[in-house]
Amino acid sequence: MLNYRQLHYFWVVARTGSIVRACEQLNLTPQTISGQISLLEQTFGVELFRKVGRQLELTEAGRQTLPYAEQMFQLGNELEAMLRTQPNEQQRLLRVGVADVLPKSIVYRLIAPTMELDEPIRITCREDKLERLLADLAIQRLDLVISDSPMPSHLDIKGYSQKLGECGISFFATTALAARHADDFPRCLHGAPLLIPGQESMVRSRLLRWFAEQQLHPRIVGEFDDSALMQAFGQSGSGIFIAPSVIAEEVCRQYGVELIGQTEAVSESFYAISVERKVKHPGIVAITEGARRELFTTQEG
Repeated sequence: MLNYRQLHYFWVVARTGSIVRACEQLNLTPQTISGQISLLEQTFGVELFRKVGRQLELTEAGRQTLPYAEQMFQLGNELEAMLRTQPNEQQRLLRVGVADVLPKSIVYRLIAPTMELDEPIRITCREDKLERLLADLAIQRLDLVISDSPMPSHLDIKGYSQKLGECGISFFATTALAARHADDFPRCLHGAPLLIPGQESMVRSRLLRWFAEQQLHPRIVGEFDDSALMQAFGQSGSGIFIAPSVIAEEVCRQYGVELIGQTEAVSESFYAISVERKVKHPGIVAITEGARRELFTTQEG
């Protein structure tokens, strides 16, 4: 059976990089820590560390063990923090996973209504690839996943998708770049330097298909999984970039860029994915109702 104390010593040594630093953190002797790690290795018949000169290095078994230990003790820390919270100070927790392709401004505006509820809500947000987020949703490590696509049909995960809304896209550029490419939209995009979302973004394929239909051939100079990074490159003048039209004014103000055109022919959609068909968590209800009432006001509920 796994000895969690021994695993904890392994985890601390792996994180700190040495037994000496682990001793300082755990307030134990080197003999105690090395002895307990040796017992752990003997239990399972594996070597977790090897000596390289005066340094310790993880073996292949150690590298495979470390992520499991990370998850276990992260959950333990979260459990301890929850249990230490006094009952009269407890807040309902809302754990939100955010697909990393989504614009941060949209995510903030979707989640913001939870901060206005009468019942205090404590929000934890985690950004990652959609499939990893859905895996955590399946084992109830997340309450909600916000994505630009509904639950993929090929995943054997129980989940229900609610469409929060959709909108067209807008094109932005710095003043200098806009001066050269702002006339006769969308023809002005032909040959223009363009920054586009990466492969995992749903809007990318729609955008490229629209270019083909319009017989436009922009010069793609960058592809980005992270929308904030794409906007940072756009702010620097590296190329024209896109964002959902619903936040067009905010993008212009935040990045000091100009709007050079909009289209409804390319739409971006947003979904809330949860494990419950009928959502009961007040935070999720606030997100879905707020999106339809305030953010995507032209969309039907």
